[in-house]
Amino acid sequence: MLRLDRKLQNIRAGRYTRSDFIIADAKDGDMGSGVTCTGFDRSGGAPRQRTRAEFLDQIQAIIDQDIVDIMLVSASNLELLHERGAFADSQVKPAIRANDTTDCWGGVRHATYPKHPSRAFRTANISRVMTGTLEPAPGAPITGTDLGLYSVTFLNDLEADVRALEEFALFRKEAAANGFKYFYEVFNPNVESGLSREQIGEFINDCILRSLAGVTRADRPQFLKIAYNGPKALEELASFDPDLVVGVLGGGAGTTRDTFELLSQAERYGGRLALFGRKINLAEAPLALLVLMRQVVDGTLSPDEAVRAYHGELQKQDLRPIRSLEDDRQVTEAVLKVG
Repeated sequence: MLRLDRKLQNIRAGRYTRSDFIIADAKDGDMGSGVTCTGFDRSGGAPRQRTRAEFLDQIQAIIDQDIVDIMLVSASNLELLHERGAFADSQVKPAIRANDTTDCWGGVRHATYPKHPSRAFRTANISRVMTGTLEPAPGAPITGTDLGLYSVTFLNDLEADVRALEEFALFRKEAAANGFKYFYEVFNPNVESGLSREQIGEFINDCILRSLAGVTRADRPQFLKIAYNGPKALEELASFDPDLVVGVLGGGAGTTRDTFELLSQAERYGGRLALFGRKINLAEAPLALLVLMRQVVDGTLSPDEAVRAYHGELQKQDLRPIRSLEDDRQVTEAVLKVG
């Protein structure tokens, strides 16, 4: 049994302690962009865009560090990581992005896709990802992974939301045929929805619950990944159904204080998982950041103390910080200022 499975068991059984909080790294940016998905190598002074091979090296270093519980990647990069033996004897669970809706295509340079209402789209073939076969092969050895992320963006638009739910139903059918597990990412509307920030939190909570109400246990997600819409919205959703494990997504890179503050508030208000992408990938020292993320979640450091410790690590590694310590101590994301 992997560490992820033990933690989920403890959470659902009401035995949660802070050590059960799940940290996931989202290295699936290539599903929504191209060259820019890899982040930067800052070891040589001036930042330099990583190559794909260097990006895979970074992923493997994080797997080897053994702090994260889940490593989320594209199907093509998972194939290469398995060829390297990256997950052999590892407690880190591999997962793939199982769909790539158009609002995720924000990393394509000069493109305007995220300005348009999100449309459902899928590239990955679940059978290929899971067993290497073109069609479902029940009982065949798992050669890739049996866990993926499926995302939906509700827009408060009847036709668009019906289409998104129909695609979600088709995905669940394919997942069931393969014995494939998934976690459910629900984004806030990516275009104007006519809702205030507080209303968006309530709208998303209700959309999640109603979209799962007709789904029996066999086809329900392992956990949720949602935007942090403030303490009230997170606490409402997390307390409504203890069997529904709620996690938060990282959003933009922000300051280092934003990273640690989001972790702290998510745990405090009922979140039991954080899946961060840019907040880790764009950090000056991702491995050092992950060590401190774990300490913030465990309660051994406050967010502000963790920022100070992080800058100490940058100094030790002779890495130039993106921001000064004082600037990096600031909370800049508006939703975090109300918690």
